[in-house]
This record gives sequence, C-alpha cells and structure tokens, in this order.
Amino acid sequence: MTPDPLRGPGFGSYAPDEVGWLLTDLSGAELEAPTEEREEAIQSGGAHYAESLPVEFQPDAAYLEVYRTALDATAARLAQAVGTVTELVLRERGPGVVLASLARAGTPVGILLRRWAAARHGLDLPHYAVSIVRGRGIDALALDHLAEHHDPARVVFVDGWTGKGAINRELAAALAADGRGFDPDLAVLADPGRCARTFGTRDDWLIASACLNSTVSGLVSRTVLNDRLIGPGQYHGAKFYRELAGSDVSNAFLDAVTAGFPGVTDTSGPVDREPDHAGWAAVERIVDAYGIGDVNLVKPGVGETTRVLLRRVPWKVLTRVGAPAADLAHVRLLAEQRGVPVEEVDDLPYSCVGLIHPRYTRGATGADGLAASR
Repeated sequence: MTPDPLRGPGFGSYAPDEVGWLLTDLSGAELEAPTEEREEAIQSGGAHYAESLPVEFQPDAAYLEVYRTALDATAARLAQAVGTVTELVLRERGPGVVLASLARAGTPVGILLRRWAAARHGLDLPHYAVSIVRGRGIDALALDHLAEHHDPARVVFVDGWTGKGAINRELAAALAADGRGFDPDLAVLADPGRCARTFGTRDDWLIASACLNSTVSGLVSRTVLNDRLIGPGQYHGAKFYRELAGSDVSNAFLDAVTAGFPGVTDTSGPVDREPDHAGWAAVERIVDAYGIGDVNLVKPGVGETTRVLLRRVPWKVLTRVGAPAADLAHVRLLAEQRGVPVEEVDDLPYSCVGLIHPRYTRGATGADGLAASR
C-alpha cells in the first residue's frame, strides 16, 4: 500500500478536504541554496534543479501591492477560465473525474476546479497534488496511489498554464510508459504555448498566483527529488513553510476567484482546440537569435518569466510590443529590482519571455559567462 496523502493543517495551509498532497514532508531538511550557487551547479551539470530549493522569495510592500492590484483586475477573468476548463472536463470526462494537480503551481488551480464543480454541479471531486520533474518524469509512486484508489482513466491532470510545452511532453511520455490508461491531456487555465487541448484561453495573461511562491500555494515549496532524502516507498518531497503563515494569502486568493463564479455565464469554451505547438517553435527561434544554445534556458509566458525572476539567474526579459501593461507590471518591477534589462520585440507570440543567464558562473554578467555583453 502507498502512503496516505498529506493534508492541512499538518501539511500546507489548505483545508484538508480541498487537496491531498502525495508528497513526502521534508520540512526539517536544509534544502535552500543561494540562487547563484544553484544556477552554477545546474548549468555545470553538477546538480539537477529539483535536488535543492531556492531561498523563498519574500516580497516587499511595493511588490505585494502589485500582486493585490493584479488579483483585483484579473479575478473575474480567472473565474471565467476556471469555469470554462471545468465544464470542458466534465462534458468530456464525466462527473466521476479525479483531479491530480501538478504541484505546486497547479494546486490552487485544481482547488478552484473542484470548487466550481461543487458550486455548479454539487460534485465532491477527489483532488490530489502530485510531483512532476523535468527530466525525471512524474512521481511513479503517486501514480500507484491514484491507481490503487481510482480508475486511471478518470484521472485529470491539472496545471496553471503552459510555457513552451516541456511539462506536457514530460507528462505524456511518463504516462505512455506507465501503461495503465492514465490520460495525458493536461487541463490548464491558459495555453499560450498552444500545446494543450483543454484550456480556458490561449492568451498569455497574468494568473495572479504566478506572482508569488509558497505564500499563494498553501505554504508548500516547489517539489524536490533528491536521492539523499527520498528513498524507496516515498513520494517526491516538499517543505511546509509554517513560519510564513503571517504572509499567507493562499486561501484569500482562492476566495477572490471563487467570488467571481456567479458572474460567469458562458462556459462554451474555445472552438479551435487542436495544439499546433507554435510556442515551442518560437522558443527555438529565440534560442538561435540570442545564441543561447539550450531551450531550457528560455522560459516563455508571463508565469514562466515570473519564475525566472524569482528563482533563477535572469539574463534578459523580452516583452511583446503592445502587450497589456497590467499583465507585465510585476515583471517589470522584479526586473528593475534585480537589474535585469527588458527588451521590447515585435512578433512575439507571448506577452513576455524570460531568458536565464546562459553558461552561468558566479560573477558572470554576459552571455559568455565571463564578460558583460548587454
């Protein structure tokens, strides 16, 4: 038998019925490392990004105000996307679905889908959070747990948004190898990468939960896969940052979006839903144009650009000429705080793209990792 899921308040700040975390509690482990140290280790091949954690970002008053303004401006649009995606899932997969959100960005989205199903249809959908790691696949033990307790064909994997589509590919490959009938169709609120079939919109816009880290995600860290800490019979790990409870807005975010549900009247959904993977093609063009050499250092879309600025060593931010200023206010503020140049470009299919510093070594300031070339 697989371990039982972790639930709040013992792990995370979400109510225990809203999500079960198929994770190992690593709250006592010292996993955080300085951003520059992590980046050098990752790019040199000395460590995988999932083996450690960045130091948890603590926003200042100005940044928190940008977050609150963004949430006020987008809560209704988020509610619309939640309703659209949930109705698509229920129409195509039936009322007996099981939600499996990709921890951690997908977890608040999974809770919102669950809340919509309860509010509009009286359904009580099971919801789990599972770990997937680029280059390592989805947590196989978490899949075992889902298969033990549910029909794999009923499981719907959920995330917040797509970037270039790397996680979609990772999920599809892992589930094909698993062979138990899990459906690789990933349900997301926004699909700017044009690589998903089940989505609320393909616009690249700000999903406010992308602005923050654990304090909008149940006080749970990004997931960790480290062989020194995770042994056989254990799920991938994560930390519960209890000490950040005073800054936690996780449930306030959910409540703000849920409050917009009554105003959603049209959930017919998009007509053209076939993926064309235009996002991946755009990333490959950027890799060539900027001499980066690695698609993994290009993080397209508002959500992924935010992650670059919060967790990695950013080199540049590209923004599309004419992109809505409200969607990029927090990106511009973070870039200013970190001294990262912002370059406006034409013909960008995303609102913005974050470029991780290529060939990074500590003290580097340029594309060659040694000399300034801005």
